[in-house]
Amino acid sequence: MVLTEGKIKELELKAEAVRETIIEMLMAAGSGHTAGPLGMADIFTAFYFHILTQDPKHPEWEDRDRLFLSNGHIVPVRYAAMAHAGYFPIEECLTLRKFGSRLQGHPERMRLPGLESTSGPLGSGLSQATGYAYGARMDDKKFRVYCVMSDGEQDAGNIWEGAMFAGNNKLSNLTAIMDRNNIQIDGMTEHVMPLENLREKYEAFNWHVIEVDGHNMREIINAVEQAKAIYERPTLILAHTIPGKGIKEIEFDYKWHGKPPTQEEGQKFLKELRTLKGAILSEHE
Repeated sequence: MVLTEGKIKELELKAEAVRETIIEMLMAAGSGHTAGPLGMADIFTAFYFHILTQDPKHPEWEDRDRLFLSNGHIVPVRYAAMAHAGYFPIEECLTLRKFGSRLQGHPERMRLPGLESTSGPLGSGLSQATGYAYGARMDDKKFRVYCVMSDGEQDAGNIWEGAMFAGNNKLSNLTAIMDRNNIQIDGMTEHVMPLENLREKYEAFNWHVIEVDGHNMREIINAVEQAKAIYERPTLILAHTIPGKGIKEIEFDYKWHGKPPTQEEGQKFLKELRTLKGAILSEHE
């Protein structure tokens, strides 16, 4: 699909709609994570509305691309993107974290068609995606495997086992996307457990690394396209994002990692997001 200026505008507007739905979900739930989902709205919009080979009406289609979410606590952004893409009614988003809901606080594969894994314990997703990519290659399957993970979970050893396995087995059908937002629940990542130099670490494990602005649709999509052209190496897309993106007063504030907005805050945030949407419309006119 050609990435025209019109398409970019469409994706940017959709990302703002996804952000609005995230805030509405968290307000209804009264619990959940705010910063990470807002920061990843552009990336999930790019995937669900441009990148993935998928069919929302047939979520278990055998030839679909697989998208694993390792840092399951940011799942409101995935639910919101899936709902807007047609996997289920947008109204269902307001059942987030309710008893009996398909939309639990961490994704449960058996509850909602279209989820590839159940995630909660950080550090497991890359190994799961790596195993799936290895199996796909053994079966000569042509779909691609993607894994979204956080920077904070790079503290977990299982991540590096998956990274070593993927690099050693030259899994070029695997692309990982790291949300490099520099925060985790206890503070800034470089204060809690310094991670840098992340590029050099993954390159040492035989990964191709691309760094992008995680809020630039063209950069995100072009990076994924580049990954498809890399021969006999997995690709890591280091996506530099702003936690809490779109809400100036909470951007880069780690205290919003696991904090939902109150009703009053939520209404204020929604007003700010709608102003941003208007700015996007004006910019492209």
